[in-house]
Amino acid sequence: MAKNKTVFICNNCGYESPKWLGKCPACNEWNSFFEEKVISTKSGSFASKLNKERTKPIALNKIEGKESSRTSTGFGELDRVLGGGLVNGSLVLLGGEPGIGKSTLILQICDKIKTTGKVLYISGEESAEQVKIRADRLNVKNENLLFISETDINIIEQEIENLTPALVIIDSVQTMYSEEITSAPGSVSQVREITSKIMRICKENKITTILIGHVTKDGNIAGPRVLEHMVDTVLYLEGERYFSYRILRGVKNRFGSTNEIGMFEMKNEGLVEIDNPSSVLISERNENPAGSVIVASVEGTRPLLVEFQALTTQSVYGLPRRTANGIDYNRLTLLIAVLEKKAGLMLGNQDVYLNVVGGLKVNEPAIDLGMVLATASSFKNIPIPTDLVALGEVGLTGEVRAINLIEKRLKESEKLGFKTCIIPESNKKVLKDSYQLDIIGVKNINEAMKIVFGK
Repeated sequence: MAKNKTVFICNNCGYESPKWLGKCPACNEWNSFFEEKVISTKSGSFASKLNKERTKPIALNKIEGKESSRTSTGFGELDRVLGGGLVNGSLVLLGGEPGIGKSTLILQICDKIKTTGKVLYISGEESAEQVKIRADRLNVKNENLLFISETDINIIEQEIENLTPALVIIDSVQTMYSEEITSAPGSVSQVREITSKIMRICKENKITTILIGHVTKDGNIAGPRVLEHMVDTVLYLEGERYFSYRILRGVKNRFGSTNEIGMFEMKNEGLVEIDNPSSVLISERNENPAGSVIVASVEGTRPLLVEFQALTTQSVYGLPRRTANGIDYNRLTLLIAVLEKKAGLMLGNQDVYLNVVGGLKVNEPAIDLGMVLATASSFKNIPIPTDLVALGEVGLTGEVRAINLIEKRLKESEKLGFKTCIIPESNKKVLKDSYQLDIIGVKNINEAMKIVFGK
């Protein structure tokens, strides 16, 4: 009788080794290797079960391209992120921190989805009574919604083939297991095997499937990295735990762009779409304190007006602190150095704190000028006009560089009633449309500060 072969697999990245290692050479994670048996399955691979004609080479120019049919989820924000809706037969992976609202969003999709077929909700974490309590709170009334509490993938596969639903929800993929694999549910080999089986069922029967995945302490989806490679779309539901706003972001999409975001607000009746995020994010800005400025950021094709707040204070210790919430820390320290060198602001003995209001994370270069003006405003204790928007990328020599999609940013600022907009001079020269805004072009940060602070 042949001896069973075992390998050691990194639970963080999926790296395989014939022996145990203390540190993974691929991801540098310590104590992440687990011993697992290599199981040779008797069933053929997914590719071998497909029509043999498909394996023959075909001239690409002779293939007729067809637009994939899509199904609306009932959420305009989610359809935007997906590129127009769920593609029939696609495999979607949804990740997010515990308690962020993944199961709530999925249960609402089961009720609002524009399909006439059955919807099968499979949960390995909750009982039918628990899901029913949430469904009553969310007012879910879909008569075609079926529920099963099961973790055995073989039973799940049989139920899917018997029902042939239009949509399958699996909550969550880390709780499922296969009897062919001896390791515990959630391990690398189990997650990989479960995902491959679900993908085979999904593609063979053209069933749209949504998987819910757990995340690690670093915010990545738990399990091997191959899990994200196998699925068609990967979505992350983000947001601060103590804020009501949620951002749905696509990090992989074979059927659309990955630059779009969707915004929701968590309420008692579940997740509610935010059609105009800019007005919500700046709605509480009634006063005009020093250190506050509005910037226009673009996520995908959507412009967002967000508020930056900066605070500078005398440092108690010898080494001043720099704290960035919602922006890149290294970018903040770089811009502080530019302010010291090119604008003459002595920030070497100042603690500098900068926050993006609403719990958002903004990383594009077009927000640089807003960060500079907010920091200078707090240091000088001079407020910035409430009807002013600052746009522009700041270089190491203090110059204000051109940014993209300037027209969309200006139109969004104009729509929300702002009167003045400071933009790069190079962007102002190429503007074609007329705006009801006082558009001021600047070449460097000193010109921008002179306009805002008057000296």
